[in-house]
Amino acid sequence: MSDEFRFTGSNVKLFPTTIFINKFNISLGDNSHIDDFVFFNGGIKSIVGRNVHISSFSSIIGGGELEICDFAGLSAGCRIITGSDDFSGGSLTNLTVSKEYRNLKIGKVSIGKHAILGSNVVVMPNVTIGEGCIVSAGSIVNKNLDPWSIYAGYNPKRISARDKDKILELEKRYTDSYD
Repeated sequence: MSDEFRFTGSNVKLFPTTIFINKFNISLGDNSHIDDFVFFNGGIKSIVGRNVHISSFSSIIGGGELEICDFAGLSAGCRIITGSDDFSGGSLTNLTVSKEYRNLKIGKVSIGKHAILGSNVVVMPNVTIGEGCIVSAGSIVNKNLDPWSIYAGYNPKRISARDKDKILELEKRYTDSYD
């Protein structure tokens, strides 16, 4: 498996119906799991950290860059978009047209350590979701989100803080148990 991907850590679990495009651009950290029915375009570069879980029916598309840090998770049906055609006019759009006639906007999505995205969250290109951030189901994220915050709503608003100290304490106990 490791010769197909840029890097594959130990104890990585990939379910049989996951589809990878550009897998030679994908690095997968130790103990990460990617469930069935996930579509993952590795784009320019994709780094999946340790202990990351990507749930069924999620997709990573766009051809840009992705970083998902350790202990982060995507719930079922998440859409991570790392690049897109500019649909405002002045160019042709979609993959059936060669790049010279399109206005591609390639970006990067960063999902911080311990961040969790609820079901059916959509993340647009050039967004950073801070460490420890939680985003409620159905949100469309088109701006950077602050660390250790809980966001909710279609256009997510910060509703409260998250207990950083407790989570980092649990992480330390967990990682000390296998070091």
